[in-house]
Amino acid sequence: MAREKTSEERINMINTQLINRGILDEKVLYAIKSIPRHEFVGLKYRSMAYFDGPIPIGKKQTISQPYITAYMTEVLQVRPNHTVLEIGTGCGYQTAVLSFLAKKVISLEIHKTLAVTAKKRLSRLGYDNVEIHHADGKMGWQKNAPYHRVLVTACPLKVPAELVNQLADGGTMVIPVGEKKENQNLMVITKNMLGTVKARPTLPVRFVPML
Repeated sequence: MAREKTSEERINMINTQLINRGILDEKVLYAIKSIPRHEFVGLKYRSMAYFDGPIPIGKKQTISQPYITAYMTEVLQVRPNHTVLEIGTGCGYQTAVLSFLAKKVISLEIHKTLAVTAKKRLSRLGYDNVEIHHADGKMGWQKNAPYHRVLVTACPLKVPAELVNQLADGGTMVIPVGEKKENQNLMVITKNMLGTVKARPTLPVRFVPML
């Protein structure tokens, strides 16, 4: 019965929070429909798993509201042959969404306890094309570079140069940038096949700061 309830909540979340607000990519919607978001939050917050808002996950971090997760994923335009670098694993929910769309996901988390927990959770739920590393996201992960796509879920004051360096020619990065939560913009960074980098703002956001 509980499983039916969460499935209904997930469908309602997709219809009211995502499709009604312009998320139309069928692959993104399918990924979110397939992932049990309630498995990525603590028992204390499980009843809020499909609400339209962020939820605390410990270490002063949050799981982003469903719309932001879907929007960032849709803008990133992940393809089945892509290797994606994610900065800020958190609870692993965004990682799971990316894993549905990409060939491989390398995810970095600066908080060791979150990295360990997310790794165990993703393994238990069967997401086997992801690697979780306890590392400083600002430095990226040179071992698997360059990356077709980079997604950042914590906000730096400016775009880290090392992440741009590790973005492949023809690649795209989605990253929040700004000094304060009231003054952040979600930026889309593109690098063409000649290595020329361009940036454009999309929408105002509120993310935890990049440490």
